Amino acid sequence: MSDRPLTTRGAATYQRILDVATEEFAAYGIAGARVERIVAAARTNKAQLYAYFGSKEGLFDAIFLSSLERIVNVVPIDATDLADWAVRLYDEYLRRPDLIRLATWVRLERRPAGHLVEGPDRLDDGKLGAITRAQAAGLVREGDPFDLMAMVIAMSMAWSPVSNVYTATAEEPAEVHERRRALLHESVRRAVTVA
Repeated sequence: MSDRPLTTRGAATYQRILDVATEEFAAYGIAGARVERIVAAARTNKAQLYAYFGSKEGLFDAIFLSSLERIVNVVPIDATDLADWAVRLYDEYLRRPDLIRLATWVRLERRPAGHLVEGPDRLDDGKLGAITRAQAAGLVREGDPFDLMAMVIAMSMAWSPVSNVYTATAEEPAEVHERRRALLHESVRRAVTVA
């Protein structure tokens, strides 16, 4: 991306590209997404997109890293209540299923094994530190903090767009979501809390 500050009009174009590209990548993946569709829907051109992001892959990276930051910021971990954190993650997946689909495409097309993101962009350190502190305080069971975090996240995704059993939507009745939230909360609480 260019280091020049964006004008108001440029910022609006930049945001339209991000919004449209998020939908495109979530629907079609990295390989299947088409720059032509993105620029047409964003009412811009390829030159502008490439000036901002350098390449289609650069655009995807910007969107994906932003989605990871969004999850961390919108649903910050509370290691003293991992069950509540799991429920808040469930709710975020209902609000933004596209973010989970982006992570799924990364897993399918880029990183089939190991960490989803390597290096300084992992964003796990704060979560792992919080779990470690909760373990030291006797609130969370012993075990590898990463494994505990991964298990809680996996449990929160039981009805997400990556479920191979059932994908929930925000349009389902509220009582269905309440029932799932209660089951998720109790299951995570029993799995990770020191008795």
